[in-house]
Amino acid sequence: MTFNNGHLKVSNIHKIYYEEFGNPNGIPILFLHGGPGAGFSSFHRKLFDVKNHRVIFFDQRGSGKSIPLAELRENNTNELLNDIEKLRKYLQIDQWYIFGGSWGSTLALLYGINNPNRCLGFILRGIFLGTKKEIDWFLYGMKTFFPEAYNNFTKKISSNEHNNILNWYYRNLNKSNSKIVYELASIWNSYESSCSTLKYVERKMPGEQSLAIAKIEAHYFVNNCFIKQGYILKNINKVSKLPCHIIQGRHDIICPPINAYKLSKIWSESILKIVEEGAHSGFEDCMFKQIQESINHIVIDTSR
Repeated sequence: MTFNNGHLKVSNIHKIYYEEFGNPNGIPILFLHGGPGAGFSSFHRKLFDVKNHRVIFFDQRGSGKSIPLAELRENNTNELLNDIEKLRKYLQIDQWYIFGGSWGSTLALLYGINNPNRCLGFILRGIFLGTKKEIDWFLYGMKTFFPEAYNNFTKKISSNEHNNILNWYYRNLNKSNSKIVYELASIWNSYESSCSTLKYVERKMPGEQSLAIAKIEAHYFVNNCFIKQGYILKNINKVSKLPCHIIQGRHDIICPPINAYKLSKIWSESILKIVEEGAHSGFEDCMFKQIQESINHIVIDTSR
């Protein structure tokens, strides 16, 4: 049950869309979506307990119902972190739990490092630390497991540019020819979704939404996610005394389990949950159930 929603102006260009869901007097939980650029969906509401949780969803700059869609100006990691604080103050929330999956886990970790006193605990899925190594894995490493998807991903690129896939996509996704741009956005998203699950089920995505994800992801990746290399692990001590459940699919090819493992080893109050049948997507039953269980476990235990 959504009880509050609207657009919050966060700059002269951007207005972010937000929703509050569940119990207005419940325990506050901020939901940070992936991508970057993906937006949140109605399916995500099913993760939460409507009687006990006050869930705050929002679409990051350029994503979902935020306006303008697919806008790259004034769109970087630091601005997203500032938006979270603007939203918290606007909704008059003192402290909240933070949920983040994939890119959302990156943003959750960075927000926690910057604002540890505003965080009650974390639920993180499919850890992505925003490093160049992880970006290169997305662009070149995943072909080891998904050669067919990779072949489709690179089919438009001339052989002499196969060593520069990211810049090729970034350049072409920002051209004025809308037919080409939408086609490339569809190819980009097909590659990512094909590698997200063990049993691929094609999900049709509106062209505008597909374009937002592809353009924003390429924009962030070409800028190394606007994060200094190794920054998150070097600064995790700022939140390591807060409770955290790390949920990781054993067969996650997009965000391999090694980073979840590294994070858990230096986060003293974390619990690592490896889902043996899980991949990257949080929509598959095994991952969904573990996320739901972790949300309920950490919120109940630490709110007593």
